[in-house]
Amino acid sequence: MKLITEVTGVVTAPVEQVWRALVNGNPGWTVAGDHTIAYQGGWWYRGEWSVEPDPEGTRVVHRVYDVARWMRWGVPLANRFFIGFADRTRAAFEEGLTRIERDVRA
Repeated sequence: MKLITEVTGVVTAPVEQVWRALVNGNPGWTVAGDHTIAYQGGWWYRGEWSVEPDPEGTRVVHRVYDVARWMRWGVPLANRFFIGFADRTRAAFEEGLTRIERDVRA
């Protein structure tokens, strides 16, 4: 796996509450480790979200990996050389954090 991008943020709630909100908000995703869930999409994409303790509550980390086993050279071409990819990933991550914060407050 090759790391493409990583974004992080903090939710001011305990780890277990954030973990439940993350898992419940992403049905069908695979639990991939201790406090990590993953989604595999298409031939190259793997997204992982994980939670860990932070002095302000819970740090949420989102990583995007290139997991292509064939045509690895085509991943940058298929994604227009990832121009704007980090910005789109950050925007989607911020939406996810907002949803998690809303869910833990409900």
